[in-house]
Amino acid sequence: MQIGNHLGELRQKRGLSAIELAKSVGVSRQTIYAIEAGTYVPNTVVAIRLARVLESRVEELFQLPDDVAGPELRSEQAVLLPGSETPQPGQTVELCQVDKHLVASLPSPVPWYFPASDAVITEKPAREGRTNVQVFHAGEQFTNRVLIAGCDPGISVLAKHVQAAGIELVLAHRNSSQSLALLDEGSIHIAGTHLRDEASGESNIPEIGRMFKKNAVAVISFAEWEEGIVTARGNPKSIRGLEDFGRPDITIINREKGAGTRRLLDAGLKKLKLAPAQVNGYSNTAPGHLPVAWNVQTGVADCGIATRAAARVLGLGFIPLVSERYDLAIRRQHLDLPAVQTLLDTLSRASFRRELEGLGGYDTRGAGERKL
Repeated sequence: MQIGNHLGELRQKRGLSAIELAKSVGVSRQTIYAIEAGTYVPNTVVAIRLARVLESRVEELFQLPDDVAGPELRSEQAVLLPGSETPQPGQTVELCQVDKHLVASLPSPVPWYFPASDAVITEKPAREGRTNVQVFHAGEQFTNRVLIAGCDPGISVLAKHVQAAGIELVLAHRNSSQSLALLDEGSIHIAGTHLRDEASGESNIPEIGRMFKKNAVAVISFAEWEEGIVTARGNPKSIRGLEDFGRPDITIINREKGAGTRRLLDAGLKKLKLAPAQVNGYSNTAPGHLPVAWNVQTGVADCGIATRAAARVLGLGFIPLVSERYDLAIRRQHLDLPAVQTLLDTLSRASFRRELEGLGGYDTRGAGERKL
């Protein structure tokens, strides 16, 4: 039976982190995350201990299904900012009050602005990658930052939410294989990955087990997402599945080697006994889910494999193929860093989960759960 709870709200109101509450109650941090997410119902003893630590009644913490009311999302009348294409239902917008009007602006999927920067390189990098940089801000130590490599555009939502706690995420766009390699080298704090093991169907754990020593890396679930075929709006080529990738009138956009979607495509083509040479555009690659969708949007390709959220941002068609987990792999020695703890706490917050799920194709019920 699903039990509603206000554990996360009361914990944050009392100024406790998940790990502090877990220690006081005598359970693991993952148990606290699971209770807050509604995926685990505590026994009577744990419920009473939680109430005591949080100075509340059990009835304030937990509610039976009939008493649980879902979050009410208010409806507003907005004016679409002129100059954009006609949006499709489900596309996201940014809102701003301009005089008497609430204006809705379709965010650009391509960053047309100068990227955020802290320094400028002053010499040609050495072969091992070392170089000198001139820092723009005197005294800045960059210790409140977490370096994450991955390919999920949804990490930007996490970055926005942890920023409220004074933590900055430095996002390095890399595919899953590249991200894990950087983690193995000790170059980053966290690697985002979605590498599906074809033999078992399990996400990430088998690949991480092959790359890292036992107990060297913790794996935390970020979300489960849908991957599938992104098509032009209205699917004018009547694409139904991967079998259509062999049609002479279809041109695809692929991902680079090492990407999870590239592996998904190759596995699908193998099952269909379609050779890469039979697929127009197989050798043409885009470096990410949004770039794949952008190539379809601009007519460079008829279709490609990406996430539902990437298709939805651009109002494109989507044919689901698989649901899989996107995980965050973290070196054990980095788990107790205050910035990383804040990031893990944020994964359990309703406001973060609601915004990520609003993008479409994300299931955040397991966000924050320890998988390894």
